Amino acid sequence: MPFSLTRNLSALYLIKVAKWMNLVMPVVVLFYKSNGMTMQDIFILQAVYSVTLMAFEIPTGYFADMAGRRTSILAGSILGFAGYLLYSLSSGFWEFAVAETVLGIGMSLVSGADSAMLFDSLASVRMSGKYTRFEGRVTSIGNFAEAAAGIMGGLLAAISLRTPYFFQAGIAFLAIPAALALKDPPIHSNIRKPGIRDIISIVVNVLYRDRKLFWNTIFSAVTGVSTLTMAWFAQPFFIEAGLKVTLFGVTWAALNLSVGVAAMYAWRIEARLGPPRTVMLFTLLLLAGYFGLALGGNAAGFIFLTGFYLARGLATPTLRNYINLLTTSDVRATVLSVRNFVIRGLFAVLGPLFGLVTDRNGLHSALLVAGAIFGLLGSISMYFFLKYKTYER
Repeated sequence: MPFSLTRNLSALYLIKVAKWMNLVMPVVVLFYKSNGMTMQDIFILQAVYSVTLMAFEIPTGYFADMAGRRTSILAGSILGFAGYLLYSLSSGFWEFAVAETVLGIGMSLVSGADSAMLFDSLASVRMSGKYTRFEGRVTSIGNFAEAAAGIMGGLLAAISLRTPYFFQAGIAFLAIPAALALKDPPIHSNIRKPGIRDIISIVVNVLYRDRKLFWNTIFSAVTGVSTLTMAWFAQPFFIEAGLKVTLFGVTWAALNLSVGVAAMYAWRIEARLGPPRTVMLFTLLLLAGYFGLALGGNAAGFIFLTGFYLARGLATPTLRNYINLLTTSDVRATVLSVRNFVIRGLFAVLGPLFGLVTDRNGLHSALLVAGAIFGLLGSISMYFFLKYKTYER
């Protein structure tokens, strides 16, 4: 099957829809609580997912570089379908933990490999300079799909809180034929000798030798874990604000539409403001989201939350592009996986802490703690990110 940029883009769009059209997310906290889970249990389950991703992220990223991104994405798509099928049949903490483990392995096989596939597909036809535009498009498609899922998931939850999980398994299945349609692009890359020493060499280069890549990865990871954490604070905020359950899906949809719109225009915003101002803008908006939710009233909280999700849409394609610019095709998926590894490692440590603070001291205290931690980590990493100009080769 000959390489086709159009076919690869179409397949990646469909895979993004299958990954992000998350019918269960609008009611996932309600589903967990209906099965006897506390907020600490919920964050521990997400820590299980994060630890699984940590354990497999770098090896699967390396696997994608060595065996091909198509092979890795296909294997991950199959496991993604299996994980949601298991979830739809589970009802206890340990069963959920097994499903999270399967989903974690599946996600690790796709994450990094999909962005590397996109960048190299564009590079093979000399369009790598347009990566931020296309990554923004992929991100926006995913978030538009998640927005639609917010409404659909809410309607399906009216039947039962388990119904969205059955439908989610069907949506996850769509990634399998899409992955089969992919073709690894014809690009030149350095010939590497596969092995554990090579993996260690790449990781050491990212996290120690290459100063630019190190601070790029750290800042990107801190930004990523701050947006991941907020996704798990949003629904408790809805509950505390007295939002009707029937409006959970609509509100979730609106937030994800804001991410999609911001991602679609991220390349234009960056072109106008320049990398340093763009980075400072979304960092300030992300921090304002935490403190605004903690200290503002309900109405103000929703405004700050919208600003947070707009910043997330701006940050995602922009930061991925910066990492791609600093690496080469033969290690691209591995390097992207190192970044995801750091994100999940931070979340595995901080997530249960935030859950514990929420259960003992309330949501507002947890948001203040999260804002203080991310404010400190974000400020330090952003300073070095900008100092070493890690947004350029």
